[in-house]
Amino acid sequence: MEAELEEEDGSFTNISLADDRPTGDRGTAVLLTKQDNEDFTMNCHMDDMENQVEMEEKTRLINQVLELQHTLEDLSARVDAVKEENLKLKSENQVLGQYIENLMSASSVFQTTDNKSKRK
Repeated sequence: MEAELEEEDGSFTNISLADDRPTGDRGTAVLLTKQDNEDFTMNCHMDDMENQVEMEEKTRLINQVLELQHTLEDLSARVDAVKEENLKLKSENQVLGQYIENLMSASSVFQTTDNKSKRK
């Protein structure tokens, strides 16, 4: 198929089609004006801008998710450290409690009142 276009004042006025295809195999001819071409270009530009905005939004969200993952990892590590410290302090408290009990039982100041009643 061949097409001849005649342009007048920035818009197409005539189109001539020479179709050498067999009958029954005819296509559809579409005539685009200069305005149509500008509109198409503008739509493509707007689509590119929308795609760019969409990609920037996706990038921002991905960065935010990664930052939150790092924060969660940091918090999880902190929780683990606090748990370890807690267990260590509980163990130290038990040792100190046993030490205090031993000191009290060895000291006469903390003896039971039964001994004092026997002295009278």
